[in-house]
Amino acid sequence: MDLKEIHEYAEVVRDKLRLKSQILGIKMLKPEMTVPKSAKSPIKDFGFHMNLCQAFHLSRWDGQTIVMTIEDMWCFEPVVGLGLAEPAEEFLKGENRWPWSIMEKKDAEKWAKSFPRFKTGKYKGIVSAPLNKCDFRPDLFIIYCDPSQLTHLLITKNCIDGKDVDSILSGHAACVYAIVPVLNNNRCAVTSPCGGDRHDAMAQDNEIIYSGPIGKLGDYVKGLIHLEKNGWEYHKGGQLKFERKLGNNYKEIGIKMGMDFLIQ
Repeated sequence: MDLKEIHEYAEVVRDKLRLKSQILGIKMLKPEMTVPKSAKSPIKDFGFHMNLCQAFHLSRWDGQTIVMTIEDMWCFEPVVGLGLAEPAEEFLKGENRWPWSIMEKKDAEKWAKSFPRFKTGKYKGIVSAPLNKCDFRPDLFIIYCDPSQLTHLLITKNCIDGKDVDSILSGHAACVYAIVPVLNNNRCAVTSPCGGDRHDAMAQDNEIIYSGPIGKLGDYVKGLIHLEKNGWEYHKGGQLKFERKLGNNYKEIGIKMGMDFLIQ
């Protein structure tokens, strides 16, 4: 995929899922890489720090390209997860969780040691932008969607390769869980917006995150189009209809399993 195709695919996915905000294009910056010219730095251009989720908010709602390095970060968990600095010993002991959000210190340490992380120093920063307009080739896409749209994304994933999505679900550090496992394992992930994302970056109560490697974006376009052609397009709403007409070969399979379809 070239950048033009990525932009076009982003438009198709957003249109077919009726997404409210832009799909995010995310680029991890290696030390030798230059920062995209369009990118704004919170400290240099705004004069204050940001949470990474707040940068995502500016990209998906305001269309801005934002670059974040350790100097710009206000929350330290993405600094740890994205490998921008060595984690403090207090973090590895779970001291930012115990006793506030984890009752036992040993369990807080267990959580900290299982925290998704890139190797320290692999990257120097992260860039976010709307996927349909980004001027850089992203490493992954991030979609903020509602549960209905998530269901259709999961159906599309199954349509593509017959597989379901395995995810690590946490109530913390959504920015880390939506990025690190995706790039480390080259697979898609479902992530719940964390407290910071909801309280400080205004993620909506009904929003959830779906992310994946950019190389898989074209597959999602093909899957969405295939589903639409076969009567499985995404649609909002529904009705409480009993004994609805069964599609595909559902009835035939059910009869072979001993189900009673005589009324239909």
